[in-house]
Amino acid sequence: MIPDILSPEFAADPYTGYRVLREEAPLFWHEATQSYLISRYTDVEHAFRDPVFTTANYDWQLEPVHGRTILQLSGREHAVRRGLVAPAFRGAELRDTFLPVIERNARELIDEFRTAGTVELVGQFSTHFPINVIVDMLGLDRADHARFQRWYTSIIAFLGNLAQDPDVAEAGLRTRAELAGYMLPIIARRRAEPRDDLLSTLCLAEIDGTRMSDEDVKAFVSLLLAAGGETTDKAISALFANLLANPDQLAAVRDDRSLVPRAFAETLRYSPPVHMIMRQPAEDVQLSGGTVPAGSTVTCLIGAANRDPERYARPDRFDIFRDDLSTTNAFSAAADHLSFALGRHFCVGALLAKTEVEVGANLLLDALPGLRPAAGFAPVERGLFTRGPATVRMEFTAA
Repeated sequence: MIPDILSPEFAADPYTGYRVLREEAPLFWHEATQSYLISRYTDVEHAFRDPVFTTANYDWQLEPVHGRTILQLSGREHAVRRGLVAPAFRGAELRDTFLPVIERNARELIDEFRTAGTVELVGQFSTHFPINVIVDMLGLDRADHARFQRWYTSIIAFLGNLAQDPDVAEAGLRTRAELAGYMLPIIARRRAEPRDDLLSTLCLAEIDGTRMSDEDVKAFVSLLLAAGGETTDKAISALFANLLANPDQLAAVRDDRSLVPRAFAETLRYSPPVHMIMRQPAEDVQLSGGTVPAGSTVTCLIGAANRDPERYARPDRFDIFRDDLSTTNAFSAAADHLSFALGRHFCVGALLAKTEVEVGANLLLDALPGLRPAAGFAPVERGLFTRGPATVRMEFTAA
């Protein structure tokens, strides 16, 4: 029987459902979401790389909550907009300007529990860390951390509202209006009086006489909150949940910190923060199991493709030492896993996420000697569109 991705059974254990879809229905029409589900690695990779698969679906999926973002653009317009924002998230700018912000925010959160001997990582660290970093990178008021946390939660709920709950939809639209009311006056001030922060950089960035409009900048900030917050939040939690479940690998990472990027890359493959991304082909496309008509919505099941046994040996095993996943390319558009997408819409913030996870993981390991699962702890994942551990309860030798 083909599983329903909106069922409680699927939510409890999507990986069993993914296996059935890969083997029996690699191209499956899902009536409730009005989309074709694809689950094999080769098909999802094809959908991410082939320009025939557009992001026209974001007009109805993302724009209502974010405004129009670079994810919806194509051709030169997309290249120019991406060129305006990408430099801030790589190289010297990331290392020199934002690394201290990342380290400070990680330490401040860790200081709240480093002497306690126990921590619930999701609620006390992971959920707050990336949003606090983004707010500080943008040069916004640190007193508004809690406000941005609420907006971020509302945006993610809107994007994952596959069952079309009207209350969730209304809250998302309300958040768009609130965020615009907050950001647009600040954007105007940054244009007039630039500062040494990411928001000013976005306001002043220029290519061939083209700058982003105030609405463009606001939409990118909204997108950054959702994409930058959710992936890093769930990745850090999943990384530690996976290591706690594999004590030998936790010990190896603790003793050799050069393995942290390997552990992160394998976490992205094994338990990706984002389980599905949609695309829309501009013409009929042949995939495993049949033809997808032009203009259809295609739901790319990343969580299924990343565990395809045709691509990975022992795919349901977390193994930071596997030889079929390249750490060298794991955070670039040439990645083996599919968790950041691929091609021209590869995640622009991948290196930011890598930096945050590596800094956070190393500082946590430094501060929490003797790290181990709390008594009775068994990780439970939650989520469909995005997914991660509900809690990660850990014990350690208090400083």
